[in-house]
Order: sequence, then structure tokens, then C-alpha cells
Amino acid sequence: MSPIDLMEPSIDSEWHTFDCAPAAGTALCALAELPDGRAREFSFGEGRDRFRMIVLRSGEQVWGYVNRCPHFSLPLNVEPDRFVLFDHSHIYCAVHTAMFRFSDGHCEEGPCVGAALTPVPVELHGSHVRIAQS
Repeated sequence: MSPIDLMEPSIDSEWHTFDCAPAAGTALCALAELPDGRAREFSFGEGRDRFRMIVLRSGEQVWGYVNRCPHFSLPLNVEPDRFVLFDHSHIYCAVHTAMFRFSDGHCEEGPCVGAALTPVPVELHGSHVRIAQS
């Protein structure tokens, strides 16, 4: 096992075990700041060890995931807040074109079929999105 393997959680880890993971209840944004059918990235901490997550929206539904493709542990985007999305239901890894469902993060196409994004539970609290309390 390399020193990096010892420092970073595996892709199967719970979201809160990652370095710099925010606390449950952390406010992320107003729902109006997350356009319907789009994704937004949130980052906590600094540098290489920062915690990166995405929130996806379709209508009044929101989902959160660690922004890390299970194929090579790379972010799904190559530029800040620029994601490849399809039909309010799928997000693609910009590097390997793996396709993940909004609803459960499951990979349906690409090099990591059967794997899934690590979920971060999010919820609407009034008109704001936050990391779920429970």
C-alpha cells in the first residue's frame, strides 16, 4: 500500500471519513442558486486534501455525492462548476465518460459500470440545500 492509499479513504468509504468533510447540517446554497437540471460543486478545506462534493438538481429533488469518479478517483469535472449532464437524470465523468444516475450515483456506462459515486446526504431546509442532519 502506498502512502497515498493510507491517507485517502477508498471510494467505498463513507463521505464523512474524507479529510475536510463538512459537518451534517452545513448549509450549501439556496435552491434558486442551483439551476434545475444542473450540478454545482462545493469545496471544503484547502489544497490537495480538500473535500469536493457535487449537488445535482432535478425539479425539487436534490442529490449529493463526493466529486470523485470511482474509475481513477478523479473529479467528474475538469473546470470548476462545469459538468456534463443529460436530461435531468445523468452526470458524466468528463475524463472517462462514465455515466452516473442522479438518483443513486450508480454507473450505467463506461469503464466503471456497476460502481457508484459516494453519496453525501443532502436535503432541502426551507428554500436552502444543506447536508442532511441524519
